[in-house]
Amino acid sequence: MTGAERREQITAEIVAKTGITEAMIERLVRGFYAKVRADTVLGPVFEARIRDWEPHLAQMCAFWSSVALMTGRYHGTPMAKHLPLPVDADHFDRWLELFEQTARKICPSEAAAHFIERAQRIAASLEFGIAGSQGVILGRGERFRRREAAGA
Repeated sequence: MTGAERREQITAEIVAKTGITEAMIERLVRGFYAKVRADTVLGPVFEARIRDWEPHLAQMCAFWSSVALMTGRYHGTPMAKHLPLPVDADHFDRWLELFEQTARKICPSEAAAHFIERAQRIAASLEFGIAGSQGVILGRGERFRRREAAGA
């Protein structure tokens, strides 16, 4: 079996288990970012960097297709994009809260659980990477707080 055939098999298994489709991913991404843009915590972070939302939304659909369905559609560097952002644990908590709300509203429970589990891993990884880029090594269970890093 080739790598491409194995990827197709994995994608088919995920679709069969969760019911996730590309159309569902697009509804999730658009619904989530509508909430983000209106949010007082996250909205300003995104608005300061994104002028044309359609390319960003298309890229996020490709990202979530790759994350949720293993399609390989996304080719980017999420960590590098997030390192310069002025975010910390509070931002990631809010991001997860809005993402979970949107996933539970838009997706069947099996699909929502699949998306949420991956979102939690992504948020933890990005927070860990951002902390490290600021010279903060997080221990097990520790969270990154910019105000603490600034005072150190």
